[in-house]
Amino acid sequence: MSATGVSTGEEARQNDRDQIILEHLPLVRVIAIRVHENLPVHVDIDDLVHAGIMGLLDAAAKFNPRKQVAFSSYAKHRIKGAILDSLRQLDWASRDLRRRHKQIEAATRELAAVLHRNPTHAEVAEKLGLDEERWRRMMIELRNVGLVSASGRQQDREESPAPEFPAEEGTQPDRMCAKQQLRGHLSLALGTLPERYRQVVQLYYTKEMTMREIGELMGINESRVSQIHKSALQKMASALQAAGIESSSAF
Repeated sequence: MSATGVSTGEEARQNDRDQIILEHLPLVRVIAIRVHENLPVHVDIDDLVHAGIMGLLDAAAKFNPRKQVAFSSYAKHRIKGAILDSLRQLDWASRDLRRRHKQIEAATRELAAVLHRNPTHAEVAEKLGLDEERWRRMMIELRNVGLVSASGRQQDREESPAPEFPAEEGTQPDRMCAKQQLRGHLSLALGTLPERYRQVVQLYYTKEMTMREIGELMGINESRVSQIHKSALQKMASALQAAGIESSSAF
């Protein structure tokens, strides 16, 4: 096959992939909304949509039509899986650490009520039945994930402040960092687009305008908006892949 033939074939496959991504973009928001309904209100729906888009890109790249499975069915699993993966990765403290932290918090409050002062580390450890070494290891583990402050009280100071407990999940360091990284990569990918392409993407996803509405605003027909949008997705996907991001699991 000639070099031209190979190039044309690759271009056709890329066009097919872009078209299938374009057609299934609304599915991402539908799935994100359904998942979001069962989550705390502080979880950002846009974060779920972004993760879902990565799942859709991943599905389009890995889909094998020879397996005789409808792409929509395959994509649903990939999109939802990417969203759930992003949530799991944002759950920065394990259940076991959270359980231990709650035990320390409860013991601290019980002792404070009895002693009428903040208990020392040694007193909390004794109430929990922990020796000094086990207590020290537990505090290191909790500090490593931010459940207690690294500048917490000393064991020998009876009147020092009580341990710091975590803020709302939306303000937890690892969650904020992951959100920032995801937004940062998407912003960089968006920044690689020409101005008109960037405007179409922002109007479609941020303002949730239809292709027709965007066309009327920009003075072009709906078909041209669709072409620009498809090309923009291709360019963004290439930029993300160049950054080593193939799916939401990168986060």
